[in-house]
Amino acid sequence: MTTLSFHDVSLRYPARKGASEGQTPLVLDQINLSIETGEFVVVIGRSGSGKTSLLNLAAGFLPPSGGRIAVDGTTVSGPGADRAVVFQDDALYPWLDARDNIAFPLKLRGVPEAVRHTRAQELLDVVGLTDAGRRRISELSGGMRQRVGIARALASDPLFLLLDEPLGALDAMTRTRMQGFLLDVWSKSRAGALLITHSIDEALLLASRVVVLSANPGRLAADIQTGFAAELLGGASVAQVKASPLYKRMHDGLTGLIHSISEDTEAAA
Repeated sequence: MTTLSFHDVSLRYPARKGASEGQTPLVLDQINLSIETGEFVVVIGRSGSGKTSLLNLAAGFLPPSGGRIAVDGTTVSGPGADRAVVFQDDALYPWLDARDNIAFPLKLRGVPEAVRHTRAQELLDVVGLTDAGRRRISELSGGMRQRVGIARALASDPLFLLLDEPLGALDAMTRTRMQGFLLDVWSKSRAGALLITHSIDEALLLASRVVVLSANPGRLAADIQTGFAAELLGGASVAQVKASPLYKRMHDGLTGLIHSISEDTEAAA
C-alpha cells in the first residue's frame, strides 16, 4: 500500500512585483491529508476553497509555499509517472487517433511501438472503446473522449489518479453513466484516486471518503467516510442507493455543512 500525503501544506499565489509575501493571498492553509492506494477520495467545497490548487500540488505542477507533499515519504518535487492527471478538458491531441493518444505517454518513455499499441488496445477494451482505436478525436463524443483521457492516464500504471472535475462538462445523462464507468475502472486499477467536484451527489456516489474544504483560504473542514461506492460496485443501482434513508441523511448533512461553512466564511469577511 502506497500513501500520498500532505503535511501542513499551505499555498500562496506568487507575489506581484513590489508586493511582499505577506500581501499575497493565502489559497490553502495547513492542509493535512493522506490518500492510500485503493482509496477514492473526493474533494468538495465552494468556489475559492482551493480544490484545483490542491490537485495541482499533488500532481507536482505547483510547489507548496509551506509544508511538504510526499509519496511514501519521498518528497514530491514535480510531476511523475506515479501520479496521472485527468482534466475537465480532455486535453487530447487532435492530430493523433484514440489509440495513439493512449499510447503517447509510453512513447515518451521509449516503449517499442508494438508494445505500446498492445497496451493501448488493452486499455481501449477496459474503457469500453474496443473498436474506436483508429478513430480521430473529432469523431468521438464528449464521453468517449473522456474515456480515452482516462485510458491515457492509466497507460503508465500510476499509483494515483488525480481527476480535476473530469465529468463536469458532460450532459446529465452522460455524466451519470460516466460516474459508473469511472468507479468500475478505478476498482480494477486499485490506484488511489483524488477527484475534485462541485457535485454533492457525485461525491457521495464515488467516494470512499469525502473531504470538505472551507474557502478563503482553503482549510480542511471535514473528512467523512462513505460506503455508497461499495454498494454500486456490489450491484446496486444509482436509484436504489439514492432512495436509501442513509444516503438522504448524508446528502442533507453534507449540503448543510457546506452551506454553514459558506455562511461562516462570509460573516468573517
